[in-house]
Amino acid sequence: MIVDCAHYKDGHRTAEGQVPLEETATRLAAGGFVWLGLFEPDEEELAQVSETFGLHELAVEDALILHRHPKIASYDPDVQLVIVRTARYYDDEEEVDFGEISVFVAPTFVITVRQGVATDLAGVRQRLEQRPELLAAGSMSVLWAVLDAVVDGYAPVVLEVERDVDDIEATVFSGSIAPTERIYSLRGEATGFYRAVHPLLAVITTVERTAPPDLQPYLRDVHDHLIRVDEGIADQRELLRQVLEANMAVISVEQTRVSVQQNRTMQQLTILATIFLPLTFITGFFGQNFGWLVDHVKSFPAFLIFGVGGLVVPLVALIMWMRLRMPHVDTRTAAGQAAGAGRH
Repeated sequence: MIVDCAHYKDGHRTAEGQVPLEETATRLAAGGFVWLGLFEPDEEELAQVSETFGLHELAVEDALILHRHPKIASYDPDVQLVIVRTARYYDDEEEVDFGEISVFVAPTFVITVRQGVATDLAGVRQRLEQRPELLAAGSMSVLWAVLDAVVDGYAPVVLEVERDVDDIEATVFSGSIAPTERIYSLRGEATGFYRAVHPLLAVITTVERTAPPDLQPYLRDVHDHLIRVDEGIADQRELLRQVLEANMAVISVEQTRVSVQQNRTMQQLTILATIFLPLTFITGFFGQNFGWLVDHVKSFPAFLIFGVGGLVVPLVALIMWMRLRMPHVDTRTAAGQAAGAGRH
């Protein structure tokens, strides 16, 4: 879809309305350059544009596909193709959504092709039209304006990502456990953003070398802004790596604490089982209603001897056995742990 098509000469737009595609050749004969803006064109529309401006078929094919990295290429002696990635951050999903702008730059024309989430080039066009001294520098001024808008659009993404990173960092270093999946996901988004930003440094450096002298200070300013963005996202990736390691350490400490608690509980249960096993056997034995026991245990002294004594003797034997076989175990401590387990 053609968003706008205008002819510029001596730093000014020559007509208020949109120039029909068929009239661009006539306008170019008068000097200046044409800026054609397209948004998600189909193959047929882009083929018509290619025929009008004489674009290389490989350049047209490049403009139709989405790229993972920015790039700059020359398919014809006078035509450069610059591809940059735009970015927008969705805080609720903690995701960076990427778009793309392909810019064909020649001395007599500029064609901008937007795909997906993109910077609003209508505002870029309006701001540039208010700077006739820059428009007078030719078609490269449009490329500078697009690069400047794209890089400025990176700054809010860096701030939003940094806010989420700080939130995760505060959670982890407070001793709490942050969702590991969230850290991995955010680091993946930061890495994808880094891939869109870092290669653009080389692209802008190349553009700066071929730009008119009047535009070079402005391109250097864009380059400086991009360096700050690049350093910011690189720092965030490193911080997320450290946060991930710290979170794994917190998880390990928590798992160790749970394991120690489970071991302590198992030790207490083992002590209780060891104590009550012989007592259960004795009480079970004397719980049998055989004749001799019924006939001989009739008095209170007999009850003390056979009943209470039958429980005390195995307990004493158990304590002596534990002292002999496990001298490092304090039976008083074991008894205290058993009592504590009983209370819980």
